Amino acid sequence: MCKNYLDNYSSFYFIGIGGVSMSALAKFVLSMGKIVAGSDIGGSVYIDELISCGISVDLSNNKKSIEDYEVIIYTDAIKPADKQLAEAKEKNKVILSRGRLLYEISRNFDTCIAVSGCHGKTTCTAMLAHILNAANVGFGLHVGGRDLKFSNAYYSGNSYFLTEACEYKKNLLLLKPDISVVLNTDPDHLECYGTAENLLNAYKSFIDCANIKVALFGSINDSKTKTFGFDTSADFRAENCKCNLGKYSFDVLHKTQLLGNVSLNVYGKHNILNALAAVAVSISAEVPFEAIKAGLQEFSGVERRFELLGEYNGAKVIADYAHHPDELFATIKTANEIGGRKLFVIFQPHTYSRTKNLFNEFINVLMPLERLLIYRTFAAREYFDDSGSALTLSQHIKKSRYGDDERDIRDFLSECQDGDIALVLGAGDIYDICKKIVKNQS
Repeated sequence: MCKNYLDNYSSFYFIGIGGVSMSALAKFVLSMGKIVAGSDIGGSVYIDELISCGISVDLSNNKKSIEDYEVIIYTDAIKPADKQLAEAKEKNKVILSRGRLLYEISRNFDTCIAVSGCHGKTTCTAMLAHILNAANVGFGLHVGGRDLKFSNAYYSGNSYFLTEACEYKKNLLLLKPDISVVLNTDPDHLECYGTAENLLNAYKSFIDCANIKVALFGSINDSKTKTFGFDTSADFRAENCKCNLGKYSFDVLHKTQLLGNVSLNVYGKHNILNALAAVAVSISAEVPFEAIKAGLQEFSGVERRFELLGEYNGAKVIADYAHHPDELFATIKTANEIGGRKLFVIFQPHTYSRTKNLFNEFINVLMPLERLLIYRTFAAREYFDDSGSALTLSQHIKKSRYGDDERDIRDFLSECQDGDIALVLGAGDIYDICKKIVKNQS
């Protein structure tokens, strides 16, 4: 399976191996017949999968030496002063970022399809996997989430490599895809880009390098780009959209040609756009529409994307990765489409910088909610900043309450009743906390 750069080395060590993207890459490297090991600061379902594959994972506070490994892989979340990374530099090891390794792996496939955008990357990429699977085409899959069938990594052949193209620290520009997708261009990661214009320029640079370009109508003004959306001028568009308890069916048109009708098995009108992008890519790759239709119908979602965790006090508890104001809006809208007596929302802000940079946008989305708990910020790679903290955000939203302990979540959920919906929103540890609360409720 492997060739070129990766052929030169036999052992790889991943610093921060438990992350969804890093664990997926570790699986790919292992499938190439390489020796793989890694370390992290805590356990996760992905680490459990790696251990079951025979990969050694160090979870101790006093990390072991990386002496025995040729190539050291690190994530952007790893600090320069990290003990193992510092040792790798001192011993002149080959050091690759997560993004660079992803590029090297992508080169082992005939065609690389990379999906970028601030929202929907995991869903759209996973949809493409189900489409290619329905078409009996061999592919490799790398996603920043857990597809309910393929998990975060999958391999069935070298025809296509499907991956997300992360915009954080311009990682998307490390990839050289044959088919590039821009799902949307909303402002995010402004701590890296400074301005929305700089972020947009990064998307333009990303899409320019591909042979086939697919973008949301209006986001990239380029006559060579195939567009999708609801606008009648889009190359691929949806018409006659019908909603049944939050799930949509619609007709797909390619310019003036009716391709057929698609029924989605996931919630939310925003997923029509994700599906249209997948259709545009698939038609460009000459996949029959019947396989496209079957693959989209078969796709039942990604973990943490409007995922039902169970019930608490008779209320359905649904988790979603939403952590940007636009994502929050779409997820809350979807919950209202499903219907329920009352809507309870638990939101955990992700990073102080995002909350600070989009403070007013968060307020506008969250202010109308009648029952809202804002949980302590998931800082990720950042240091405390009161101006972008969850507490400060809560203080600006009159009907909200603030929580920083599991008991606060339990107290909030105890007010739910049969028929209510409780949304758990955020990209941090709120998912694991609420999953445990639902599982262990007395």
